[in-house]
Amino acid sequence: MSDCYLPRLGGIEVQVADLVRMQRRAGHEVEVATATRGEALPGVHRIVAPMPFDLPVHPAGVGHLTRRMTASRPDVVHVHTGAVSPFAWMGVRAAVRAGLPCVVTVHSMWDPLTRAAYRLLRLAYGWQRWGLVATTVSNAAAAPIRAVAGGRVPVHVVSNGLDLSAWRSGTAVIEPEADLGEAGAGLGKHGEVHIVAVGRLAPRKQPVRLLRLLGRVRALVPAAVPLRATVIGDGPARGSMERYLTRHGMTGWVSLPGRHTREQIAKVLESADVFVAPAPRESFGIAALEARAAGLPVVARAQSGVADFVRNGTEGLLGRDLGEMAAAVARLCADAGMRDRITAHNRATPPTAGTWPAVLEGFDRAYAEAAQGRLSTT
Repeated sequence: MSDCYLPRLGGIEVQVADLVRMQRRAGHEVEVATATRGEALPGVHRIVAPMPFDLPVHPAGVGHLTRRMTASRPDVVHVHTGAVSPFAWMGVRAAVRAGLPCVVTVHSMWDPLTRAAYRLLRLAYGWQRWGLVATTVSNAAAAPIRAVAGGRVPVHVVSNGLDLSAWRSGTAVIEPEADLGEAGAGLGKHGEVHIVAVGRLAPRKQPVRLLRLLGRVRALVPAAVPLRATVIGDGPARGSMERYLTRHGMTGWVSLPGRHTREQIAKVLESADVFVAPAPRESFGIAALEARAAGLPVVARAQSGVADFVRNGTEGLLGRDLGEMAAAVARLCADAGMRDRITAHNRATPPTAGTWPAVLEGFDRAYAEAAQGRLSTT
């Protein structure tokens, strides 16, 4: 169950589609119910209503889903939600009505407003008594869910699944810095230090704060060290970012090339020296994990899900706020020895987070727990 699915593209849509593919490959029979319009796909049921802007909701979704579940009697219903996922939660209601085990995966970080909303829904509907099993993608994302759900809803961490083999660049040899004198100290792979960030340019990701961070980095790094920054992605905040770059005279070294394919992103990462994941409420950080797999030192928020696979000083550097993150990026830009040490570690030590065998095993355990809980209540 997911509000959004292919052909729409986004973090949840791609992750659910990849999970479906890997579970089918593992021998599971998987069907998808979604409110997203699109072409007919095997095993995908599109429950669509004429809504403004093609919003993925359905006014009578609970009834449609209850009838479908009652007819097909799946072994488990797996619901994927973001911060606000009305159709997906209709799927939860339908599963409870049909008496089916239900696992709910929360892909987002619950902010204070979201936590307050789910507390009100808990009072109104008592969802903590429905026998649900919850999973989320990181320890940072699990903490607020546990605080709201209480002890009656188990909350497990099952990370997003990725095939990281294509991102590894372990065949590259890290050469020691040439003796270029004081002016050349800290230069990256191409006579400059290349900083890269990847993500949707949406206001909730606060991409303009990333540009503010880059401006601070430029002020902290010695002028003798040339910097270049590439922010890959597209979205509604792109216009405000372009205006910010122009207003602050940053267009000469910061570029916004737009959306890239995975292959194009991998090519950019080959020329990069530092990866930045600045989003304050990053529940997991797929792009950051891909960059870490490619060997790059990663700078991210200490409170985000990236901290599950980036330890401060080992795979990258972590900061608690914009100032600390800017100082961390500046330190990596100026200190080639630290960059080389972290890069060598990241290339020699593949990340354990996000491997598909671990992800499939984690969900299988959640399915079994939900089925056992349903049996114990019947």
